[in-house]
Amino acid sequence: MTSMAARYDEAVALHERGSVEAAVEKLRALLEEEPSYALAHAALSVYLGELGRHDEAVEHARQVCELEADDPFSYVALSLICQKAGRIQEAEQAMMLARQADFAAQQRTGR
Repeated sequence: MTSMAARYDEAVALHERGSVEAAVEKLRALLEEEPSYALAHAALSVYLGELGRHDEAVEHARQVCELEADDPFSYVALSLICQKAGRIQEAEQAMMLARQADFAAQQRTGR
């Protein structure tokens, strides 16, 4: 069986060739087997946003935040996805969470 990383790379390659729908389907299949694969959720949120499927994109971006709660970038990405979906209040909330996660990370590392 092909590794999760290899399957993810195949989805990215499909996207790079302009086959966004095929990339989405490959990522969905991957997530059926490994629902906690945050990188696949992140890519899926971007690709779904490109297809104008903003509600689904936001849900996958939220999933990344749940899986990677300590990573400020997860919340920044959610904020951007929400902005594209016209969900400004949610985008602002996500950016606030990004700042909090960044502050917490700085406290942990002593910066």
